[in-house]
Amino acid sequence: MNEPTTALDPRFSEPDAVPSTWQQTVEALESAEMFWISTVGSDGRPHVTPLVAVWLDGALHFCTGAAQQKALNIRENPHVALTTGCDEWDEGLDVVVEGEARRVTDDAVLARLAEAWARKWDGRWRFRVRDGAFHAEGADGIALVFAVKPAKVLAFGKGGFSHTRHRF
Repeated sequence: MNEPTTALDPRFSEPDAVPSTWQQTVEALESAEMFWISTVGSDGRPHVTPLVAVWLDGALHFCTGAAQQKALNIRENPHVALTTGCDEWDEGLDVVVEGEARRVTDDAVLARLAEAWARKWDGRWRFRVRDGAFHAEGADGIALVFAVKPAKVLAFGKGGFSHTRHRF
């Protein structure tokens, strides 16, 4: 993945603010335990739901059941936004990743992702990989895996308020 161009938006930043670096933003994505995904249904209505995700190889990855609303919406419109951050007013970094959700079906890549899920959550999320999907240990059914390579990432610094745009 190429480094993005990074710029501070002074309209939404304090006068002495500095932009969040790409490294700071990636660290926030790597360490976040919870994300919220926004999709759009075929009727044009938004759908937002929490999920866990893993940052790997320059993309944010998540999984979902094939019949879940977010999967159905992505089939119709792959454009998504994933958000994460801190619910405190004056601390932390909130991040928004915008891009297209693309299905991951390569078993070798999925195996690396399954390892990343298990490592990130101390073994609480374990998947077997078979036939281009995740299979949860001890559960029936499959989970489709999607990658979102960012088109744009927004980082909102709090405390010393800053609005940073990373473009690819």
